[in-house]
Amino acid sequence: MLAPGLRLGYVVAPDAVFAKLLQAKQAADLHTPGFNQRIVHEVIRDGFLREHVPTIRARYRIHRDAMQAALSAHLPTTGARACRWNVPGGGMFFWVELPAGVDADVLLPRAVERGVAFVPGAPFFAGAPMTNTLRLSFVTVPPEAIDRGVRALAAALETMS
Repeated sequence: MLAPGLRLGYVVAPDAVFAKLLQAKQAADLHTPGFNQRIVHEVIRDGFLREHVPTIRARYRIHRDAMQAALSAHLPTTGARACRWNVPGGGMFFWVELPAGVDADVLLPRAVERGVAFVPGAPFFAGAPMTNTLRLSFVTVPPEAIDRGVRALAAALETMS
């Protein structure tokens, strides 16, 4: 919510559960950096975050709506080449399912050649991955550039057989 990569959270748990959570945390990364903790403390102590979140939500909504419009305008939604996605109610990403048989890892360099990048979805699966999925960020690109990017993605998708 504050910044990508600034991973900090808290948990309230019964003592028996807390001990296991602490053990799992220490096994994962030993300790959350003190610097990150200080940054978060400074941001939340005077109410900045509470005041800032509505502004960010409004901005993200504009970007999300721009991407939804671009996806609807440029990606096929019916037939054998149909793409599917859910409009996110929060967050910063669209999860897109490409037509069956399209591998996002193969599509990525073709999209990059056209000036757009995405994150292939396969690494997000705990089990068998769906290689025809991808994640699109909508918050780091101005709304007017989102349409160009999705149009470029659609052009790259058209090159896939």
